[in-house]
Amino acid sequence: MSKDKKTVIILLVIAVLIAVIPFLALKGAEFGGSDDAGSVMVEEIKGEEYEPWFTPVLENLIGGEIPGEIESLLFCIQTGIGVGIIAFFMGRFYERKKLSKDGSENL
Repeated sequence: MSKDKKTVIILLVIAVLIAVIPFLALKGAEFGGSDDAGSVMVEEIKGEEYEPWFTPVLENLIGGEIPGEIESLLFCIQTGIGVGIIAFFMGRFYERKKLSKDGSENL
Protein backbone atom coordinates (compact mmCIF):
# COMPACT_ATOMS: atom_id res chain seq x y z
CA MET A 1 0.00 0.00 0.00
CA SER A 2 1.41 3.38 -0.97
CA LYS A 3 2.04 6.21 1.46
CA ASP A 4 -0.72 8.33 -0.12
CA LYS A 5 -3.33 5.59 0.30
CA LYS A 6 -2.39 5.12 3.96
CA THR A 7 -2.69 8.87 4.53
CA VAL A 8 -6.13 8.99 2.90
CA ILE A 9 -7.37 6.01 4.91
CA ILE A 10 -6.09 7.49 8.18
CA LEU A 11 -7.74 10.85 7.40
CA LEU A 12 -11.05 9.16 6.55
CA VAL A 13 -10.97 7.19 9.81
CA ILE A 14 -10.26 10.40 11.74
CA ALA A 15 -13.15 12.19 9.97
CA VAL A 16 -15.56 9.36 10.84
CA LEU A 17 -14.40 9.37 14.46
CA ILE A 18 -14.88 13.14 14.70
CA ALA A 19 -18.46 12.69 13.48
CA VAL A 20 -19.37 9.63 15.60
CA ILE A 21 -17.67 10.23 18.98
CA PRO A 22 -19.80 13.27 20.00
CA PHE A 23 -23.02 11.29 19.46
CA LEU A 24 -21.74 8.41 21.57
CA ALA A 25 -20.32 10.63 24.32
CA LEU A 26 -23.36 12.90 24.64
CA LYS A 27 -26.25 10.48 25.03
CA GLY A 28 -29.47 12.23 25.95
CA ALA A 29 -28.17 15.66 24.97
CA GLU A 30 -30.42 18.03 23.09
CA PHE A 31 -29.07 19.43 19.86
CA GLY A 32 -30.96 22.68 19.42
CA GLY A 33 -30.07 25.45 17.04
CA SER A 34 -28.30 28.64 18.05
CA ASP A 35 -31.34 30.69 16.99
CA ASP A 36 -33.52 28.89 19.52
CA ALA A 37 -30.94 29.24 22.28
CA GLY A 38 -30.61 32.96 21.54
CA SER A 39 -34.36 33.49 21.65
CA VAL A 40 -34.64 31.69 24.99
CA MET A 41 -31.85 33.80 26.50
CA VAL A 42 -33.40 37.06 25.29
CA GLU A 43 -36.76 36.08 26.77
CA GLU A 44 -35.09 35.25 30.10
CA ILE A 45 -33.30 38.61 30.20
CA LYS A 46 -35.89 40.98 28.69
CA GLY A 47 -39.11 39.10 29.34
CA GLU A 48 -42.18 40.07 27.33
CA GLU A 49 -40.95 43.58 26.49
CA TYR A 50 -38.56 42.34 23.79
CA GLU A 51 -39.50 43.33 20.25
CA PRO A 52 -37.45 42.11 17.24
CA TRP A 53 -35.77 44.82 15.13
CA PHE A 54 -36.84 43.32 11.82
CA THR A 55 -38.47 40.31 10.23
CA PRO A 56 -36.77 38.13 7.61
CA VAL A 57 -37.27 39.30 4.01
CA LEU A 58 -38.75 36.02 2.79
CA GLU A 59 -41.26 35.98 5.65
CA ASN A 60 -42.47 39.41 4.53
CA LEU A 61 -42.82 38.23 0.93
CA ILE A 62 -44.81 35.08 1.65
CA GLY A 63 -46.75 36.51 4.57
CA GLY A 64 -45.73 33.98 7.22
CA GLU A 65 -43.02 31.76 8.54
CA ILE A 66 -40.95 29.76 6.05
CA PRO A 67 -41.48 25.99 6.31
CA GLY A 68 -38.52 24.05 7.71
CA GLU A 69 -38.06 22.07 4.51
CA ILE A 70 -37.69 25.26 2.47
CA GLU A 71 -35.22 26.69 4.98
CA SER A 72 -33.15 23.51 4.71
CA LEU A 73 -33.32 23.64 0.91
CA LEU A 74 -32.13 27.26 0.82
CA PHE A 75 -29.32 26.47 3.24
CA CYS A 76 -28.21 23.50 1.10
CA ILE A 77 -28.27 25.61 -2.06
CA GLN A 78 -26.20 28.29 -0.34
CA THR A 79 -23.72 25.66 0.84
CA GLY A 80 -23.50 24.12 -2.63
CA ILE A 81 -22.76 27.48 -4.23
CA GLY A 82 -20.04 28.19 -1.66
CA VAL A 83 -18.44 24.78 -2.13
CA GLY A 84 -18.59 25.22 -5.90
CA ILE A 85 -16.77 28.55 -5.71
CA ILE A 86 -14.10 27.17 -3.38
CA ALA A 87 -13.61 24.06 -5.55
CA PHE A 88 -13.34 26.20 -8.69
CA PHE A 89 -10.55 28.32 -7.25
CA MET A 90 -8.75 25.33 -5.78
CA GLY A 91 -8.84 23.71 -9.22
CA ARG A 92 -7.49 26.86 -10.82
CA PHE A 93 -4.62 27.04 -8.35
CA TYR A 94 -3.85 23.34 -8.85
CA GLU A 95 -3.79 23.67 -12.63
CA ARG A 96 -1.67 26.82 -12.44
CA LYS A 97 0.86 25.00 -10.29
CA LYS A 98 0.81 21.96 -12.59
CA LEU A 99 1.33 24.09 -15.69
CA SER A 100 4.16 26.07 -14.10
CA LYS A 101 5.99 22.81 -13.29
CA ASP A 102 5.70 21.76 -16.94
CA GLY A 103 7.40 24.98 -18.02
CA SER A 104 4.28 26.56 -19.47
CA GLU A 105 3.21 30.13 -18.82
CA ASN A 106 1.06 30.97 -15.81
CA LEU A 107 -2.63 31.46 -16.44
